[in-house]
Amino acid sequence: MIASFVPPRSQCLGPSSSVAAAEAKRRLPSTRASLNRDRHAPQHRPQSASSASPSSPAAAAAAAAAASASSSLSYGRRGRRRPQNVDGDFFVDTTCIDCDTCRWMAPQIFTRVDEMSAVFKQPVNKEERLKALQALISCPTSSIHTEKPAPDVLAAHETFPIPIDEQKLPGVYHCGYHSEKSYGASSYLIVRAEGNILVDSPRYTKRLAHKIEMLGGAHLMFLTHKDDVADHKKWREQLGCDRILHSEDLEDSTAEIEIKLEGRGPWNLGQDIELIHTPGHTEGSVCLLYKPLEVIFTGDHLIMTPTGISIMEQYNKCSVTAQLNSVEKLVDLDFRWIVPGWSR
Repeated sequence: MIASFVPPRSQCLGPSSSVAAAEAKRRLPSTRASLNRDRHAPQHRPQSASSASPSSPAAAAAAAAAASASSSLSYGRRGRRRPQNVDGDFFVDTTCIDCDTCRWMAPQIFTRVDEMSAVFKQPVNKEERLKALQALISCPTSSIHTEKPAPDVLAAHETFPIPIDEQKLPGVYHCGYHSEKSYGASSYLIVRAEGNILVDSPRYTKRLAHKIEMLGGAHLMFLTHKDDVADHKKWREQLGCDRILHSEDLEDSTAEIEIKLEGRGPWNLGQDIELIHTPGHTEGSVCLLYKPLEVIFTGDHLIMTPTGISIMEQYNKCSVTAQLNSVEKLVDLDFRWIVPGWSR
């Protein structure tokens, strides 16, 4: 079955609402009357994980390294444990910005209560614990913690970037390490023979940079729009990748972007990638169609929520009418998967 999605549950990222592509495309033109607008708002901050009782020097060193890895996620801001969390090790604090990252990465652990995330069930096996740790690492505000040190957090770090689906979307990875600068938006890596492409910017960390370099680095960084540029300068310095952004979304912080798209497109990056101008959310929003896998990366232009297709109207910075027109432009494109920058 063809589906429209965010990273699947089989790879710890929490599945999207999946719908047949033909059905998804059939519904796109009718969005003027029926698009769901239920994104949840950002607004706050921080995080960590804790410390152990080692029984040997080796265990002490491992525990110290784990504690260091956990504490490196903290920005020196930690809120109180939310009372909405169930009792147990994992918890969300009061700095949560309600970005939804943990809820789609580990839906069996995290839920939404009173406009913030909370742990509704503690992990009961290794798979659930790994997903909870991946969500902890990816939380843009470091708002997820463990009461006790997490000795396996280092192993969880090593799982990034995470393959989305090695059968359906080989070579496409979720970078994790979401950034508060982009309100928790997702970043992806496309591994291809013609040169890898980083889609939007994750939070910069040496760990993730090293793992991306092991996969071949990134030849290009494609920025879907001005909201999700985050640590683009640091990634440029580390990877030497040329950055791509539409000229209508340039700001002071992106003035030195190497490749500025002009006009209405479309633009081709070789024979396998097409960039489609989809103004609406912002003037310069652009989607990336990766033809070999029939997958489209939509940034904030179009997402799937549990209740349907959404354009996040309340976050529109340009024109809702223009955005709806841009949604209709996607109908005739040949894609089977939607990978958005937000939600599920």
